[in-house]
Amino acid sequence: MTTETILTNARLVLEDRIVSGSLVVRDGVIAEIAEGNSASGVDMEGDYILPGLVELHTDHLEAHYSPRPGVRWNAISAIQSHDAQIASSGITTVFDCLRLGSDADDGFEVGEMRAIADALASARAENRLRADHLIHLRCEVSAADVLDHFADFQTDTQVRLASLMDHAPGQRQFQTMEQYTLYYKTKRGLSDEAFAHFVARRQECSAQYSDAHRKAIASACTQRGITIASHDDATLGHVEEAVGFGVKLAEFPTSIEAAQASHKAGMSVLMGAPNVVRGGSHSGNIAATDLARAGVLDVLSSDYIPFSLIHAPFVLADEVDDLDLPAAIRLVTATPAKTVGLDDRGSLTPGKRADLVRVRRESGVPVVRSVWRQGERVA
Repeated sequence: MTTETILTNARLVLEDRIVSGSLVVRDGVIAEIAEGNSASGVDMEGDYILPGLVELHTDHLEAHYSPRPGVRWNAISAIQSHDAQIASSGITTVFDCLRLGSDADDGFEVGEMRAIADALASARAENRLRADHLIHLRCEVSAADVLDHFADFQTDTQVRLASLMDHAPGQRQFQTMEQYTLYYKTKRGLSDEAFAHFVARRQECSAQYSDAHRKAIASACTQRGITIASHDDATLGHVEEAVGFGVKLAEFPTSIEAAQASHKAGMSVLMGAPNVVRGGSHSGNIAATDLARAGVLDVLSSDYIPFSLIHAPFVLADEVDDLDLPAAIRLVTATPAKTVGLDDRGSLTPGKRADLVRVRRESGVPVVRSVWRQGERVA
């Protein structure tokens, strides 16, 4: 039996304009879009209807699974808690980051992330999830055991994205020691001697492992059709290396030169939505809004605050002269979907999935009033 829902008296945010009118959902797919109100249907009271947001990089599941150092929460419970916050933020497709590669006093054991992936598959099979969950492997290429972790995912079809990361001090995200000291010395209460040993060990591991691991993981992803992301590129050399690996997504470039070169090379440049909302990077790197003004910002990610993904586009539309709301919304819908090959979603287009978000926003922080995934109300 055909199921049909009509949403009327809405401001429909298309890829290039906003249309006041109606949207018809039929059997989970957008069937029609029309200007003007329908005689029947659900009154949206002039609220915006957006495509469901597409989140490519969030560490939020990890915070639910390990809410305190040394604490591990029930995996299904952690996933459901994370999923509820994701969906209520208007995110209908989420790439959950699973961290691969550990150090003696940091990260997860081999097998832990595999168990989380298995729990995600079970939660999906049991219809526990509101959003569509896929997996993003965050591969710490400087870790000695990252390939052992990666081997746990050799045949997992949930994996659609993998990032090549190296958080060793003195390069990429931590080009200066000020922020690295805050992250790893001050927060952990390390002595000067312990911190110096920690830094030396990280730098030695990076020198020993990063190049070989980066090449091995990139090759495996290419063979399996998994989208590859670079991470924290700072120099033109980093960008050239990414191009050689077939990288499609440049995550969190730390210099304007790297961002511009990545964009010019055809990569989608991703920055954090919290960076936009806060007005700058928490680690002292470039501001996402500056990249938007330069025309080289392509994708936003909620990173560690799910609701920032719906908030940031409105901030950008308010603050960046050449960026209207449809263009800002593309940063969290159409462009991330296209970057990872999800051509069935990301815009209000007949024939695409009816992943929809109803948003009310007069000023300030927007309010998510309803969320649908494939035509089914989930929040």
